Amino acid sequence: MHLDVVVDDLDAAEASVLGLGASRHDHQPGTTFRVFLDPAGHPFCLCLS
Repeated sequence: MHLDVVVDDLDAAEASVLGLGASRHDHQPGTTFRVFLDPAGHPFCLCLS
């Protein structure tokens, strides 16, 4: 399973998920979304609305 979370502000959402324990994935293939890993290592994306 892979989650895509739609957000209005990527920078603010990134700060929030990093503060909750996520880490940024090394591979960032686009500019309208960002890939992260939860603390257990599962990937998820933040996507611009």
